Amino acid sequence: MSQDQKSALPLYDRLPTFITDEPPSLTSEQRRELLDRYYPDYRPEGKTTLRVGPNKGNVVPEEIANILETRSRLLHPDVAEKPSDPDIEVDLLIVGGGGAGIVAALFAKETGASVLLATKLRIGDSNTVMAEGGIQVALGDDDSPAQHLKDAYRGGHFTGDPELLSVLVKEGPEVISWLVKKGVLFDRDAHGSLALRKGGGTTRPRLISAKDYTGLELVRVLKEDLLNSGIPLWEFSPAVELLEGPDGSCAGAVLLDVDSGKLKWVKAKSVLLATGGTGRLHIGGFATSNHFGATGDGLGMAYRMGSPLLHMESFQYHPTGVIYPSEMAGMLITEAVRGAGARLYNKEGKRFVNELETRDIVASAIIRECSEGRGVRTPAGHFGVYLDLSEIDREMGEGTVARRFPNILKLMSKHDVDCSTHPILVYPTLHYQNGGISGDKEGRSPVKHLYVAGETAGGLHGKNRLMGNSLLEVLVFGHRVGLAAAKEGMTRKPFSWQEVGFGHVKRFESALDSEFHGVERPEGPLLFPDYRRKASGDNA
Repeated sequence: MSQDQKSALPLYDRLPTFITDEPPSLTSEQRRELLDRYYPDYRPEGKTTLRVGPNKGNVVPEEIANILETRSRLLHPDVAEKPSDPDIEVDLLIVGGGGAGIVAALFAKETGASVLLATKLRIGDSNTVMAEGGIQVALGDDDSPAQHLKDAYRGGHFTGDPELLSVLVKEGPEVISWLVKKGVLFDRDAHGSLALRKGGGTTRPRLISAKDYTGLELVRVLKEDLLNSGIPLWEFSPAVELLEGPDGSCAGAVLLDVDSGKLKWVKAKSVLLATGGTGRLHIGGFATSNHFGATGDGLGMAYRMGSPLLHMESFQYHPTGVIYPSEMAGMLITEAVRGAGARLYNKEGKRFVNELETRDIVASAIIRECSEGRGVRTPAGHFGVYLDLSEIDREMGEGTVARRFPNILKLMSKHDVDCSTHPILVYPTLHYQNGGISGDKEGRSPVKHLYVAGETAGGLHGKNRLMGNSLLEVLVFGHRVGLAAAKEGMTRKPFSWQEVGFGHVKRFESALDSEFHGVERPEGPLLFPDYRRKASGDNA
């Protein structure tokens, strides 16, 4: 039993009396002040100015600069000698095996294009499979895509791309119908219809879910389709560099076979990056809910090729990540529990924020409480606030927590916490990359024949994302981009392997040499986070 577990009973013995009075309401000015003072995106610590590349002059977290202003893993392209022929030639190479990559591959296959899907880990290992709460989609009688758009645009502080948002909300119902026909087991109401629930920052109940493992259920169904599709799959094969073709276009990628350490060369008429987010960079020192491979690989490769990025100063810190026991740090407690009636309390037992404010507001309020001495100290010296789920059973009937959130109940019970009767101690966790590679509504980046989809793409959400819109994005834009990239690949003018090279890498490294004057820069993409313990005094 860990030290945290030994201390669990005394911690809960000291629980305050929870006062269920409504928390103070916030004006728009108070919300703005709360964000400016406490939300990590708006604080100056840990930021730097980019000195090289299409976003030169932008202020971003230092961790992001360290994956963008990097030298290629193929440091000297002449050393990584291009073979006389590629290992494979396809119409479309999809890099990334999460939700967006799988959906794109399935629809691309329908066009008749030759498709290769390559992924860093195994098919399905992604942030998609870890998504708990559900999918936002306008299905209710009193709802509409227009209302969904208004909520999403307002939730992103009016910084999201209205054209992209319009596509998302209009095409959402159709893609959900597609999932239902494929056998995704969404929760149903007493009449057998899809159950619609409320999420933070929304004006209508439009969240559909599969208990508290929605992403896992999606990937279960989609992965089965993919495995039966005949599409070639290369697992444990991350991309380490894009290939440049005629006129600065993208013409394929170099992949690394993790098992053998050998390079694999792919000539592709179109390339789709669906490499996910950056949670495993632990921006600002935050714990993360992200899967092991979320290191922003696609960002650095596209940036070297000249593709600008959007909103790379903006990240989502989910309000309710477990902070105690410490071995569970970063594990997400879905926003759906707050939609069902769970409440937040500080160490004095007071509610301090409306639990269904947007995620960035709730996260900022929690950080404020802990910064100003009203947080609960854990045995490990961290701070958090109480998230009390017991109110759900009191309001909706005993057993509701167990029925609707079985995964949370199971995981917490492994650490001797019965969250149906005892609160969970939570603190914001790094959850989602709001920005990413610039792309239009078909996922076309400014680099010819380079596409982007899923969390790797930027612009849709702006500087904040509402719950459930990321899974909808994976589906809607995985569909659209898969079709567009495949069709363009099939119709692209042929080019020879001799025209393919690393001109963009040489130009980027020349710019690094000029700007950093010989100061060594890290190699990218990172591929895997390094969690090895450092020896005392080791600054490596």
